[in-house]
Amino acid sequence: MLRNIIHLLRKDNLQSQALAECHEMLALCEQMVGASVESLRRRDDATVEIDILTMDKRLNAFERDVRRKIMTHLALGHTGDLAAGLVLVSIVIDLERIGDYSKNIYDLAVMHPERLDGGHIEESVAKVEKDTVDILKRARRAFKTGDETEARALMRDYKDGVSGRSRDLERALVKDGIVEDARNATALALYLRFLKRISAHARNLASSVVNPFDRIGYPE
Repeated sequence: MLRNIIHLLRKDNLQSQALAECHEMLALCEQMVGASVESLRRRDDATVEIDILTMDKRLNAFERDVRRKIMTHLALGHTGDLAAGLVLVSIVIDLERIGDYSKNIYDLAVMHPERLDGGHIEESVAKVEKDTVDILKRARRAFKTGDETEARALMRDYKDGVSGRSRDLERALVKDGIVEDARNATALALYLRFLKRISAHARNLASSVVNPFDRIGYPE
């Protein structure tokens, strides 16, 4: 499927422009995730080096523009590009959601201005955090190059790593009360859920490399 999309780079049409905008959205997503994590986990005043809210609005504008370009391209009779167009329309939803969850992390940093520390589960929280950022970077590379091997490895790593670890930590926080301070426990549970959703949407992006349109977001 993705080979058809990459082929569009050689064309000068609205759909190739839409693909270029998807790449720009991915770059924005990486910046937003990195900055929001920095704000929550490394700083005591919730400051960020970029304007998260403005970047989120840019993502939303890109999403709408990609849809318009694909719709116009297909309406002009380029039905041979239908499958690739549907893929692009699908993945911009995942990219927009990554932006939303990045904004959620930043909002959490504002509500919890001192640096969020995991206490005695810090090592596990840091692992989920690191793997989430890594999965997003790998998804961007796999999507840009059409690397099916990397996409498959990423999908396995998400299922075996981030998904399971974050679920276990959330259960420990909510059910077992592993962190006694209610404020920190709440913030950590929310943070882990946001990270899990970011990595899940990145996994969906990677699935478009190996799956047909109807299987995007599902195992190969």
